[in-house]
Amino acid sequence: MARNLDLTALRAFVTVVDVGGVTRAAGLLHLSQSAVSMQLKRLEESVGTALFDRSGRSLDLTAEGEQLLSYARRMLELNDTIWAKLTDDTLEGEITLGVPHDIVLPALPPVLHQFNTEFPRMKITLISSFTRALKEEFTRGNCDVILTTEDAGEGNGETLCTLPMTWVGAPGGKAWRQRPVRLAFEERCKFRPGVQAALDAAGIPWEMAVTSEMSRTIDATVIADLAIHARLAGTQMEPLEPIDHGGALPDLSTNHVNLYVAESLRGAPAEALLRMLRQAYAALGQGITPTHAPGQWPQPRPVVTTTLPVDLRERRSS
Repeated sequence: MARNLDLTALRAFVTVVDVGGVTRAAGLLHLSQSAVSMQLKRLEESVGTALFDRSGRSLDLTAEGEQLLSYARRMLELNDTIWAKLTDDTLEGEITLGVPHDIVLPALPPVLHQFNTEFPRMKITLISSFTRALKEEFTRGNCDVILTTEDAGEGNGETLCTLPMTWVGAPGGKAWRQRPVRLAFEERCKFRPGVQAALDAAGIPWEMAVTSEMSRTIDATVIADLAIHARLAGTQMEPLEPIDHGGALPDLSTNHVNLYVAESLRGAPAEALLRMLRQAYAALGQGITPTHAPGQWPQPRPVVTTTLPVDLRERRSS
């Protein structure tokens, strides 16, 4: 039958070793000397071996005591970490994160899931908008952290990854074969002018099949094979898929995913969130689907909603 070690006794044992005696340990633990000595005796009885060599004047560890000391330190460190995370009021608060809607998936949901697991009392408010609007919100101080999609040399953010633009369409779709090519883009999408310019340079006629403020409208049009679209590689979600056009469409530009952090953002939760964002988008740039843990995270859903346990509120910025 499994038996449990007494963490209080382990803490007394480690403290005695660290300070070199029972008397000083008792003062640090706010216990009497006899209470500390009793805890050491109970610990030795529970493991069935002597932990100290008491043949001399000093308390020297036996071989078994040295082995236990290593385990005891790790057990106490884990105990203290758990206790701090679940009880420390300083880990309460809110971080406002801005992310362009076209790079929310698939990288961001695993980040939010992991962050909530580590900091369940923190709240993330997600602003989903275009890069230009997010930079304006950041300048006004309305966002603590933003991600952007920018050309090389544009802005001064930290580049997390570089992604090429790719043509996307309906599964097995034929819209890309039509001339003029029918396009579907949001009105303020920064990729739209570049895509049109690339088609012009290639001498391929085009027309706008649909213009909308909502990405869902664009996706619906493309899924229906009424038009084609362009996304950063790795960010398109099923059923959209890259178009295997065999050179019939021009190559498109590459873009950086950049990170901007407010100088006022400090603390362990902020550092953890930034670390997670860096890892997730670096993996996206390497063509790796970001996951919370291998085999543990399901495929991202196409909508981020308020049902996430991070107490997440999504709102679109004008």
